[in-house]
Amino acid sequence: MREKVPVPRGFKRCPQCREVKSHEQWERNKTSSDGWASYCRSCRAERNRESYFRRKYGLTPVELDAMIAEQQGLCRICQAAPAEHVDHCHETGKVRGVLCFSCNAGLGQFKDRPDVIRRAIAYLEGNAWKPTLVAPGDCQQPS
Repeated sequence: MREKVPVPRGFKRCPQCREVKSHEQWERNKTSSDGWASYCRSCRAERNRESYFRRKYGLTPVELDAMIAEQQGLCRICQAAPAEHVDHCHETGKVRGVLCFSCNAGLGQFKDRPDVIRRAIAYLEGNAWKPTLVAPGDCQQPS
């Protein structure tokens, strides 16, 4: 049985955090009987985040926190920025680690292709990978 809590006009009680908050801290929902969402903005964001990680990666909040703690809260690649983005293999769906925004975006730009990443490393180290012209319009990549 749900406990009845007196709530003043212009306020609503969140069933998750059990706080009475003003309507400014709620999302509108035209389909609900009172016109407001079931949970306050902060609780709703938390529930959506938990649901997203469980649905997309099969991770519970405890598992995600454990991964981040194992990495000392830092990106697994650059080890400088905070770990905030779950990285996964797009073919298998297996979670590889938690990265910062820049490292995660960089892997995405390279389409998770190790051969392209190796060429980028060689380029950065000053070893240009120049294709050899075999015939007009036909180039051979160096091995």
